[in-house]
Amino acid sequence: MTQVFAQDGTVSPATVIKAGPCVVVQAKAAATDGYEAVQLGLVEEKPARVRKPLSGHYQKAGVPPTRVRREVKLAAGAEALKAGDQVLVGGVFNSGDRVDVIGISRGKGFQGVVRRHHFRGGAATHGSMFHRAPGSIGASSFPSRVVKGMRAGGRMGGARVTVRNLKVVQVDGENNLLVIHGAVPGAPGGYVVVRKAIAAKKIAVPQVEKPSKAAKGKK
Repeated sequence: MTQVFAQDGTVSPATVIKAGPCVVVQAKAAATDGYEAVQLGLVEEKPARVRKPLSGHYQKAGVPPTRVRREVKLAAGAEALKAGDQVLVGGVFNSGDRVDVIGISRGKGFQGVVRRHHFRGGAATHGSMFHRAPGSIGASSFPSRVVKGMRAGGRMGGARVTVRNLKVVQVDGENNLLVIHGAVPGAPGGYVVVRKAIAAKKIAVPQVEKPSKAAKGKK
């Protein structure tokens, strides 16, 4: 993450994402696959090593092997892509766009209910023996079992997370960089998917109320 300064001097947190270049590894059509989508591969500086069956998949498309592949559906009326085409960040996003960022959250390991589910916990003083325990998890008479979905300690993090309606601050097409306002899921160096916001919210513009004629006449 970093900071971005606006022209008026305001500072806002931002995340720099290396978004590409991406190549089309496979193009799926409605006639052959039942739906329209493209399989994108992220081209990185360090070449990827793949096994022979997968190497033939890349040779058929005429693109170098990639470590990451993701399938993305095409928007209605979008231009059809074919295997081998490049998808660059400058041709997809513009400054001011709203995007959704999908990634894998940081793994926290096994955590208790206080950290995992924000339980309040018990008293810390006056001889209390109940501090960070979950408490009762059900009744003994009925239903005589633990109800499904009961919040308890367990593995925390390492799950798919989608952060919606983040604003694109800057687009660097030459270096394939996206500067997005705020934080995105995952650890530094992790992989994310950036898409156009599905339910983009309108940008809030501060409204200045104009003084009435009666207020202008007062001194």
